[in-house]
Amino acid sequence: MEIQTTDTDCLLVIDVQNDFCEGGALAVPDGDNVVDLINRLSEQFNTIVATQDWHPKGHSSFASVHPGHEPLQQIDMPYGPQTLWPDHCIQGSPGAQFHANLQTDAFQNIIRKGFRAPIDSYSAFFENDHTTTTGLSGYLRERGIKRVFCVGLALDFCVRFSAEDARREGFETVVIESACRGINIEGSVAAAIEAMQNVGVELR
Repeated sequence: MEIQTTDTDCLLVIDVQNDFCEGGALAVPDGDNVVDLINRLSEQFNTIVATQDWHPKGHSSFASVHPGHEPLQQIDMPYGPQTLWPDHCIQGSPGAQFHANLQTDAFQNIIRKGFRAPIDSYSAFFENDHTTTTGLSGYLRERGIKRVFCVGLALDFCVRFSAEDARREGFETVVIESACRGINIEGSVAAAIEAMQNVGVELR
């Protein structure tokens, strides 16, 4: 895929980690198949930022810390609704590492998120309270970035919320659908696409 890019564009590579790929604790269907395309896209950008889910053991989003609950059930947390997940992307674990075939040398910044035990973090820009910032907006502005291209895993969670927040933070935002895969819980992929389009995200 060829994209016309400029120095004011950034490729945002979201959570292409072992636990979200085949054999991982929270494997996204067909997730491995984004890697080669993302590697090719990376060659077309001067600015590349990646995110990495980075949870402590016993994170509050894990179903295992909520007796009587199962993964993919939803509960209410102080910051709002929270989907519960299998234990995944534990700090320093093999599952938290980037996929072995992902070309990471060109990553200029890696945003680790979800490291605060009481709160989950889907977005590359804000934690799930929509208030606690990761600092990515400021970094991109300092670099003169105007447009963000989002790729990675999973389309209906971390990609969606990263893209929506990028748009709300004033960046032109594009999601490259062929370089994303979704979990699709009860139609969540379709809902994510609609939600992103409603805030002005372009899907290609």
